[in-house]
Amino acid sequence: MKHELENTMALLERTPRALDALLRELPVEWTESNEGGDTWNVPGVIVHLIHCEQVDWMPRLRIILEFGEGRTFDPLDRDGSARSGADKTLDQLLDEFAYQRSLNLAALRALRLAPEDMDRSGMHPALGSVTLSQLLATWPAHDLTHLHQISRIMAHQYRQAVGPWVRFLGVMQCGGHSSQA
Repeated sequence: MKHELENTMALLERTPRALDALLRELPVEWTESNEGGDTWNVPGVIVHLIHCEQVDWMPRLRIILEFGEGRTFDPLDRDGSARSGADKTLDQLLDEFAYQRSLNLAALRALRLAPEDMDRSGMHPALGSVTLSQLLATWPAHDLTHLHQISRIMAHQYRQAVGPWVRFLGVMQCGGHSSQA
């Protein structure tokens, strides 16, 4: 599927509502556990999404529009988000994510990007030259990655309980969202 800004916006608008419908007022047994080791729990994923709304998508978009490849994006501190949000409930985090996303979508709309803007490029600290279109296409894909991660975290809670059906449940077979492409 070719990147189209309208399609990107359609998914970005729905992510907060999808998370809210799945997670709000859910028993903590579903959300406070993780997949083992140093992995995130559900609130940790939401905190990461909030962090990305604040320091990733729109700031990088603005760097592309203002500086092009003349200024490298600030590296994303993936663990930096873990330090914030510890004092908030999951419902408060969902509200914060919805608020931050609404601000970013309003700002994105206000830019009135033209088709020729999609070919403008910026400099990613690890990936090198990237286009505005690629950045914008990555945003909803990032949302979907973390929706998948949340489903894995939650399904993991029933890994033993499902017994022999575990072999038919792909969500329990997935090796994670951060493997190399």
